[in-house]
Amino acid sequence: MEIRHLKLIKAIVEEGSITKAIDKLHLTQSALSHQLKEAEYQLGTAIFLRMNKKLILTKAGEKIYETASEILDKLSETQSQIKQMVFGEHGEIRISTECFSSYRWLPSVLKQFHLLYPNVELKIVAEATHIPLQKLLENVIDVGIVTDQLKDNNIKYMELFQDEVVMAVSENHAWANKKYVTAEDFSNEHLLIHSLPMETVTVHQFFLAPAKVTPKKITPMPLTEASLEMVKADMGVMSMAKWALLPHLKNNPIKAVKIGKNGVKIKHFIAIRENQEYPNYFHHFITFLQNEINMQWNI
Repeated sequence: MEIRHLKLIKAIVEEGSITKAIDKLHLTQSALSHQLKEAEYQLGTAIFLRMNKKLILTKAGEKIYETASEILDKLSETQSQIKQMVFGEHGEIRISTECFSSYRWLPSVLKQFHLLYPNVELKIVAEATHIPLQKLLENVIDVGIVTDQLKDNNIKYMELFQDEVVMAVSENHAWANKKYVTAEDFSNEHLLIHSLPMETVTVHQFFLAPAKVTPKKITPMPLTEASLEMVKADMGVMSMAKWALLPHLKNNPIKAVKIGKNGVKIKHFIAIRENQEYPNYFHHFITFLQNEINMQWNI
């Protein structure tokens, strides 16, 4: 079993419910269920039993929970000791992204890092959004999360994760039962986007522009919640990262539709300045970011 399995079991028991465990671990319900099944498969026995809609530890589960508590407490104590010995540095890391939707997952990751390195201040520079590479070169930020790579010898890129962009449509929309939409399907549609310019809109940049197709109407709406309400009312369609849209599909009359036969997949990169000496805590942050995102996106 892995540390993440022990954390999962401990969280479910101590939080008292799967819902609260999800919030504590920053996992989706499907991710939590997947990890729990994985742990039970490795053990060869059930860890929890469902009784009156509650999860009750089995005998094996009780033993695992006892061991998990001991190991995780000892690990936490060891990490604290090592931090005091090695990572007692003070400093700050300024970070921004190319897309506002990334701010849905970024804060939780930054919070986890701050627990490990409380002396390092992490600053989200929202005004650098959409132009992080420019601000990186101007030394306004230290880390940019981007999909577009500017060819510049002063910038170093490291792959972070890949996600798929899909269209959010009303369940009553003509696209709702399509396996995928074509570029030509957009010609009579009202496309809701987060902000201009269009060059920063993924579905335009990687799908519509190459096909030389322009939607009938385009409306910038900075608030995702407002755009989703428009979609629910069948007053427009919008593109979203699949992982960001999934939580909205469960209790809303919205469907996710694939873009193009092969889908639109986007790689995200960490961008930093190439020829700069960084303190140790900075390198620890980059490694932490890669590891945390890898766990979330490759379950």
